Amino acid sequence: MSSTELPESVAAAATPRAAPVRVAEGEELGTVALPGLTLTVRARPAARTGLPPALYVHGLGGSSQNWSALMPLLADAVDGEAVDLPGFGDSPPPDDGNYSVSGHARAVIRLLDARDRGAVHLFANSLGGAVATRVAAARPDLVRTLTLVSPALPELRVQRGALPTALMAVPGVTALFARLSRDWTPEQRTRGVLDLCYGNPASVGEEEFAAAVDETARRLQLPYFWDAMTRSARGIVNAYTLGGQYGLWRQAERVLAPTLLVYGGRDRLVSYRMARKATRAFRDSRLLTLPEAGHVAMMEYPREIAAAARQLIAEHAEDPAGAA
Repeated sequence: MSSTELPESVAAAATPRAAPVRVAEGEELGTVALPGLTLTVRARPAARTGLPPALYVHGLGGSSQNWSALMPLLADAVDGEAVDLPGFGDSPPPDDGNYSVSGHARAVIRLLDARDRGAVHLFANSLGGAVATRVAAARPDLVRTLTLVSPALPELRVQRGALPTALMAVPGVTALFARLSRDWTPEQRTRGVLDLCYGNPASVGEEEFAAAVDETARRLQLPYFWDAMTRSARGIVNAYTLGGQYGLWRQAERVLAPTLLVYGGRDRLVSYRMARKATRAFRDSRLLTLPEAGHVAMMEYPREIAAAARQLIAEHAEDPAGAA
């Protein structure tokens, strides 16, 4: 019997019971079981039948909840689903332990193939942006349009705020940090993440902050939390070093889908200056700049992103050539 086939009684003893994942009003949470992989999917049913499908992909350390502010604003334009990448949110680790950018991209492709909804309007943030770029380059038949919010594409001068992520890729650093931070409360950890990811952390309301604290506490109960973070961070660093046809900028040039690029002026993880390079790399692109936004603009400025995405979707309502 493999370690992934433990009897329920043994598994319960080996894996602490985490608190339930938060599900906003109007959302539905389900799972998609694939060989060697189980993915949790957060759905926001469309306002009416016949709307085109959309998939939302979060960033490093995030989850499908990162899209809960944007999804209802587009429910009358798309039939939206947000995925928890393997090892994040409520999705368990992949059986093969592959947290590389390519591994996450394969998980997204397998999900899209399994759902068989045809080409989707693909939204992604940060690490998810690198993943979505790989997906769109490798399987253009699966992507109608691409909306990338602060995509984690290689930079020569890494932002100071991104250095901890890079350091996580160094063997032993994550274990050391886990020991040094073991006395930090979920509130302290959450405040640190908000300070890093938001352009204006003070804009987060009390109820939203309390929900984020609960989610932080839940994740820390998961025995694989640090492993998923470390291996995914290492996957980003490794992807940055690849050249040739597997380089992320080269793959960006191969993307056929019309692309909306969103960059925040106060982003401490992905530099605002990368917007110009990205608009040159993606052949059919448009740019939305949000000077006061941080790294998760879809959480800070969902209405502005929804308006820009709605226009892109309306202009490209039909499936791309060759789509199923």
